[in-house]
Amino acid sequence: MKIEDNIDTFNSLLRRRGFIWGPSPEIYGGLAGFYSYGPAGMALKNNILTLFRKELRAFGFGEVECPTIMPEIVWEASGHLERFIDPVIKCSKCNTLYRADNFLRESLPNEMIDGLSFERMNNLIQKHHLKCPKCDIPFGTIETYNLMLKTEVGNNFTAYLRPETATTTYLLFNRLDQDARRQYPIKIFQYGKAYRNEISPRQQVLRMRAFDQFELQLFIGKEQEMNYEEFTEIKDYLVPLLDWKTQEKSQIKPNYISLKKAIEQKILKKPAFAYCIYLGFYLTQKLGYPKNALRLRQHSPNEMAHYADDAWDLEVKTKQFGWVEICGIHDRTDYDLKRHGKFSNQNFEISMGTDPKIKEVPQILEIAFGPDRIIYTLLETCFKVEKDRINLKILPELAPNTVAVFPLVRNKEEIMKLSKEVHKNMIEHRIISFFDVSGSIGKRYRRQDELGTPYCITIDYDSLKDNTVTLRERDTMDQKRVKILDLAKIIQK
Repeated sequence: MKIEDNIDTFNSLLRRRGFIWGPSPEIYGGLAGFYSYGPAGMALKNNILTLFRKELRAFGFGEVECPTIMPEIVWEASGHLERFIDPVIKCSKCNTLYRADNFLRESLPNEMIDGLSFERMNNLIQKHHLKCPKCDIPFGTIETYNLMLKTEVGNNFTAYLRPETATTTYLLFNRLDQDARRQYPIKIFQYGKAYRNEISPRQQVLRMRAFDQFELQLFIGKEQEMNYEEFTEIKDYLVPLLDWKTQEKSQIKPNYISLKKAIEQKILKKPAFAYCIYLGFYLTQKLGYPKNALRLRQHSPNEMAHYADDAWDLEVKTKQFGWVEICGIHDRTDYDLKRHGKFSNQNFEISMGTDPKIKEVPQILEIAFGPDRIIYTLLETCFKVEKDRINLKILPELAPNTVAVFPLVRNKEEIMKLSKEVHKNMIEHRIISFFDVSGSIGKRYRRQDELGTPYCITIDYDSLKDNTVTLRERDTMDQKRVKILDLAKIIQK
């Protein structure tokens, strides 16, 4: 049967092979913005997190974990209660809510919507006489919609589910300062759930109401930002930058440029922030994305958050959704610690520069990954249809299974016994192994190709005679006989 190389085939693969299921709960019709990961999706996620954690330890980062629910004062201090809002338009007849900027992008594809004020979006709605798609009733003015999920703790104590992991990391500053013995920069990351009450979540796991974040924070001094030692080690690293001035010329292709030149040409302001650009791009490249599928896009002054001195999105080109942000890299200045210092009556000023008499509140540089978005975009860019087979060309270290072990036949006791011994041996060597006896060898190969399994091992009648097996490689489909004693060493290489 011919396999079509299209997005429908890919979406089917996600469900059929246990990567992503939903909206959940499916048996009750599903609730928009909530998805579940099947065994393959969960294995892929864990492998990505393991790789990130291993790399970040080498870069000197420590990991923390914080509660997902915080009292109201935390979000008042952070500005989320006041500013964490979306512009919405509401139909006066059916009461359906639409996120205004998304509705405008779809209705007016030739207009630049990013960064527009509420007033300018209102003007576009009135100018083009935009109406509710369901009722054909003209929209009124834009309203505000807070994305925070509110709850109660204990005896009617108001609290909120965190909309990001970053804020909860900042609340640990005094402890982190003490733990690091005031050696800066302090490098910290946190992985965990965040929650946003999205108006009309779409685009599968790209926009959910409950999602994962993997956020890195650097607490650093102003002087250190401009004279950052680690920048010298990576200054010649090339990154695909698309600055906001280039975007204004309607160009979407990034320019590969060294970080040193980016500083010299004032595309990037600070060496420490350039280091964050490097680190975000480096970690993303480790996942095996195609080079031409990545770019770093700078926020325009109108698009940038009120507290930011600079902001870039690391984006991946997808077939289904165009350019998708998987990581945000932000210069948050000293906004967060000053706000929490004010609301908590804490003094976060410390000596950081060459003059110990001068005290300052540390700056914060942030690299914020969206693991759910990484999983979707990585799967889509690795998805291939080759010679009427689906081949998920994912990196071996990220694949849900590293090897699959197949006995040629299941009714031969000696072959089954040897196959289980080989499977057990793989596990003992910390190689993720999957044992499968169902169906023909060809069908078993195809199932593992769809999961991205890089190697398949088949035990047959000859294996009983000479202790060799057939080792089959995913991408080339080449097969060769290998001694069982050499298997683990070959696969680990």
